[in-house]
Amino acid sequence: MSGHSKWSTIKRKKGATDAKRSKEFTKVIKEITVAARMGGGDPASNPRLRQAVQTARSVNMPADNVTRAIKRGTGELEGVTYEEITYEGYGPSGVAVLIHCLTDNRNRTVSEVRRLLTKYGGSLGETGCVNWMFERKGLIEVSTDGVDETKIMDIVLDLDVEDVTSTAEVHTVITHPDALDAVREGLEGAQLTVQSSKISYVPQNEVKLSGEGAEKVVNLLTFLEDHEDIQDVVSNFDVDETELAELMAEA
Repeated sequence: MSGHSKWSTIKRKKGATDAKRSKEFTKVIKEITVAARMGGGDPASNPRLRQAVQTARSVNMPADNVTRAIKRGTGELEGVTYEEITYEGYGPSGVAVLIHCLTDNRNRTVSEVRRLLTKYGGSLGETGCVNWMFERKGLIEVSTDGVDETKIMDIVLDLDVEDVTSTAEVHTVITHPDALDAVREGLEGAQLTVQSSKISYVPQNEVKLSGEGAEKVVNLLTFLEDHEDIQDVVSNFDVDETELAELMAEA
């Protein structure tokens, strides 16, 4: 069971518990705006925008907010221009970290990323220093409610799926990025509850930590994820699921 899936699941639950709705909306609006700017305002012909709109729905964002974000992206409304940047670095115990940002001020963002990494025991690296440790994949999270591992495996046998990992709360279906839409539609067609779907990165190998080492990495990842300019954080950090839940409760 990968640390990526465990972290993603518990992070999402904590976000809902803490009611960080406004910050979550800000991140989704940025993604919708950039997706519309790059690929047009029609979700039917713009896969990235389609994913962003689905994310907006999953966090109960009002439809008017989505519409305005699309129009800002297409230029129908005035808005801020966001730049995509991915930073690479290291966390405590040498774990690798990829940090994907959308920002209207590159200097501010790199300064904040460097500050957070340094404050919580990490360091900013050069481009390419850790990217090679990860693979770009489609990730689809499916609720485990009424769906055990046997059932999910039976369903994905007929879909273009590379792997499935599971926690008590969610099955994470891993696909080639180009297969993400088709696999999600297949899962929904099988009456499964898709909680999220996105293209991200999966570590090829993981660093297992516990105790103080794991606590330091959790603190770093938590504060990185909380920053409004940071859209996605991926690490090759792994930890026991029960211990991670306890650490997240304290973070």
